[in-house]
This record gives sequence, C-alpha cells and structure tokens, in this order.
Amino acid sequence: MKTLHERARDLFAELQSQICDALQGLEGQVAFREDRWAHRVGGGGVTRVLTDGRVFERAGVSLADVQGVLTERLAARLAVTPRPFSATGLSLVIHPLSPMVPTAHLNLRHIRLTGSGAPGERAEWFGGGADLTPYYLREEDARHFHATWRDVCNRHDPGYYPRFKKSCDEYFRIEHRDEARGVGGIFFDNLADDLEAVFRFVEDVGRHFAAAYLPIVERRMHESWWERERCWQLVRRGRYVEFNLVYDRGTLFALETGGRVESVLMSLPPLVRWRHDPPPAPGSAEAALIEVLRVPREWA
Repeated sequence: MKTLHERARDLFAELQSQICDALQGLEGQVAFREDRWAHRVGGGGVTRVLTDGRVFERAGVSLADVQGVLTERLAARLAVTPRPFSATGLSLVIHPLSPMVPTAHLNLRHIRLTGSGAPGERAEWFGGGADLTPYYLREEDARHFHATWRDVCNRHDPGYYPRFKKSCDEYFRIEHRDEARGVGGIFFDNLADDLEAVFRFVEDVGRHFAAAYLPIVERRMHESWWERERCWQLVRRGRYVEFNLVYDRGTLFALETGGRVESVLMSLPPLVRWRHDPPPAPGSAEAALIEVLRVPREWA
C-alpha cells in the first residue's frame, strides 16, 4: 500500500498533466517544454514551461519530489527539529501576455519528517494555496475566482474559506509597499489533523484550478490593450518579483534545501520594469487597482 506521501506525489503528477493540457488547449500554437532534473541530495522533479505564446508569455508548472535534511535556520522557520525530510509539491505560475489577463498562482505541497523530533512535534503536513494578480481590476473576475474556492472549501469545512481567505490576504502582502500582491484567494499551511481528510481537500483544490482561472482568461484574452497598459503590467510584475524574492516561503524553502534554481525561479515573469514614477492619477483604472490592493475586500 502506498504511503500518503507517495499518493500526494502521484496526485501532483496527475494534476500537472491535467493543468498543462488545459492551458495548452487555450494556447494552441506554442507547446510546453519538459525538463527533468535531479536534486543534489535525493529525488528530483519535472518542470514544464511554455514561453512566448500568443496567450501566455510564460506558464510554468513544476512537480518536485525531493529529500534532504533541514538546516537549523529552516527548521526554526518551520518550528520543527532539524532532521531529514521528504517534500513533494506542485507549483505553477502563469504570466499572460495581455495586461488585461491576470497572473495566477497555485501551490500544493506535502512535507514529511523522519527521525526523532521533539515531543508532540508534527511529522507531516499539507500546505498550499491559489491567488490571482490582476493588472486591471475586473470585479467579476475576482468574484468568480473567490467563489470557486469558497465552494471547494465549503464541501470540506465551512470554516475553511473565511480562514484561508484571511490567511491569503495576510500572506501575499508586500509589507514594504503596504499593498497586497493581488486580490487574493486561499492560503493554508501546516494542515496536519485528519490527514486523509486534508488530502481530499488538497485534491479538490488542485482539480478546480482550471475552473477558477481559465474562464477569466477566456473572457479577457481578446480585449484590446496598448503601450500604456503594457508598461503598467511590467511595473506591477516588479511587485510580483519583490514578493517572491523577499517573502515567499516556498521560494526560500526550495533554495535553502538545494532546489534547482531554474525550476524555483520559473515563477518570475520574463519581462519586468521598475520606474521612478509618481503614483497613478486619481480616478484612473490603475489607481482603482491600487485602492483594492491597499485594503482587502470580501469577494465571495
């Protein structure tokens, strides 16, 4: 019989193929390139990246199943004893070409510790989340994205959505900018009680990413845009880079445990811009986005 960790790995591999197929169906012309890699300690992964498409400027969907030993610093961040670990996860980030289509992110992971730990210390847990980063605010899109995750959460625990939505708003915040990365979604970590039930929830999240995101892409991918919108998109992508390199736990975990750098940093957009400009003009579409990023809203 397979362990929970092996079942999680197999699920993430299946989801990787399903999501890539769904994205490929929208893209049409450019295909994903597959790259298999080995971790320097043990295990490895499969990274699939689509670049310079007509819809997606970069879409990366990465599967990892690695082993190693937690460093003192990383163990302290996880509030566990430094000891051997196995980690498997699915991570994807989609950066569309059009500024009218939001960037989207999904991460699902299972971590298992072996060896002796402190009394009562958790030995394995699930984490993950999904969030939406628009460049131009479309309330219909934010409501759809959140309603999808609300319905998924409610099938498992009515308390999940408000709890995980709040966690997402708090986690995906760029403190030095005093703004959120986007309009949020759900974020959960350290789910270790009733692991079978949590596994079913994680599976449900993974199987509904396409339903949460692709209808938004289909609505927006044919909208017109010009140089102004493209420049704004590149500036906002800079905020995405700032969050991922300064705050993102998944990025830090992967780099500190010897993860393959190219696969870890596939989450970064291919083009980005930092400008020394005044803030957007009051009443503009750009200012409307910033207002929502300053103060999280209830979308579902």
